[in-house]
Amino acid sequence: MIRMVFTTFADEAIAASVVRTLVAEELAACGTIVPGARSIYRWKDKIEDAPEVVVIFKTTEAAYSAFESRLQALHPYETPEIIALGPAAVGEAYARWVEGCCAR
Repeated sequence: MIRMVFTTFADEAIAASVVRTLVAEELAACGTIVPGARSIYRWKDKIEDAPEVVVIFKTTEAAYSAFESRLQALHPYETPEIIALGPAAVGEAYARWVEGCCAR
């Protein structure tokens, strides 16, 4: 089963480095980097307003535990946003590709 995992980074260079590492380690098939996000959030009793980059990873349920641990280790944020969702439907060919990429 496929998992889509959402996270954010402070800039595109850091995001690309983490995506490359997780893809190279076969923990993710892909990471789509979406620049231009703006996050407004409460952090340590202050309202923050920061530019961010959203990354949407594609991995598998079987690889998810190792993926999440590695993303936590690589992520520069003290408390990174890591949200995993299972899509309601996935194209069969795409699902096979993701599973093949994460078959470690």
